[in-house]
Amino acid sequence: MTLFRLFLATLFVALAIYTILVGSAHGWNLIPPFFAEIQAMSWQGQFNFDFAGFLLLSALWCAWRSEFSVGGLALSVLAATGGMLFLSVYLTYLSVSTGGDIKAMLLGSRRAAE
Repeated sequence: MTLFRLFLATLFVALAIYTILVGSAHGWNLIPPFFAEIQAMSWQGQFNFDFAGFLLLSALWCAWRSEFSVGGLALSVLAATGGMLFLSVYLTYLSVSTGGDIKAMLLGSRRAAE
């Protein structure tokens, strides 16, 4: 679990720095270029479409894990928009709050106890 947490922390720091540098150089309005590439049917658009699927899957998992509670739905919005910056923090939090129990991390406490 320590290596997993270290991986998540490294990913968060590297991605946060990269995001700041790109946002500073190109602006913070990601949405138009993201969808323009998809509409252009380019390889970058294919990657963006694929990535959007991962974001939606992450959001669905966050909502499902929290049994579609209000908090879980709020987390799903963060997952869909925050990507790995959100997920790395959330998984680190879950790894600590569940004592490293991977079953509880992935399924939620109630489902893990069944």
